[in-house]
Amino acid sequence: MSRTSAPAWMGRPTPAVRVAKAVALTAVVALVVFPLWTVLATSLASPQDVIANGGWVVWPEDFSFDAYAEILQGGIITRALLVSAGVTAVGTALSLVCTIGLAYTLSRPKVYGGKPMLLLVLFTFLFPPGMVPLFLVVQGTGLFDSYAALVLPFLVNVFNLVVMRGFFQSIPPELVDAARIDGAGELGILRLVVLPLSKAVIAVIGLFYAVAYWNRFFEAIIYFNDQTKWPVGTVLRQYVTGGASLAETSGELATASPQSVQMAVVMLATLPIVCVYPFVQRYFVKGVVTGAVKA
Repeated sequence: MSRTSAPAWMGRPTPAVRVAKAVALTAVVALVVFPLWTVLATSLASPQDVIANGGWVVWPEDFSFDAYAEILQGGIITRALLVSAGVTAVGTALSLVCTIGLAYTLSRPKVYGGKPMLLLVLFTFLFPPGMVPLFLVVQGTGLFDSYAALVLPFLVNVFNLVVMRGFFQSIPPELVDAARIDGAGELGILRLVVLPLSKAVIAVIGLFYAVAYWNRFFEAIIYFNDQTKWPVGTVLRQYVTGGASLAETSGELATASPQSVQMAVVMLATLPIVCVYPFVQRYFVKGVVTGAVKA
């Protein structure tokens, strides 16, 4: 009995291919890590190092935490970090609850009004509202100059909804039928059967929502008259594009160089997402691919 050979692409790569892959991977990692390291090194550099290196430091000779100490002593940046943390936590929780509920409803077969509702949701994805209509809605509903303006208009993301709906549809219907035979209602099926099997997609969608809320900055410029309510993304944009004016208003950025303070703000704005990502990275392939392919 003859044995068929495996395709060439399934075989063990040649040494030249392995070396090429290693070089390409090293180059990609360097392109990602080097800018981040430069930002971190500049934030930890002394004013003399920043001046000697023309504003960007790869390896500081004298490490200094003056920039972090100044922006964490209180004031506009510390307050902005707390605002972003609160908006991200509340917004992510509410978005997950609404997305899970709507996705589960649309994933069930023969739901009354499910098809028109799905088409309506997809319509908003194809034809998103413009900035002016959204501003009028926020102003007309009394959300202007409140933190709810950063959460409620963006409560459900259509892409995340479609991915989660596809994942729910991939759950074997026999499990749902068995739970229904045991007397579980729809809420019980969702809580006892669907959610325990959907930890991967929930983790991924939760990270997507958290990143979106944490990086939201443009809406705060439009909807807030009080600058003390700005999240860290808005403060970061204002300081990086015009750091001198913000330094004067905060009254606390004096000893460290402006470049170090700017990079310290960048690091503080980036660090929370960087710390959370490793804990959900293992869910990305399983959660997103499964939901997207089924959808």
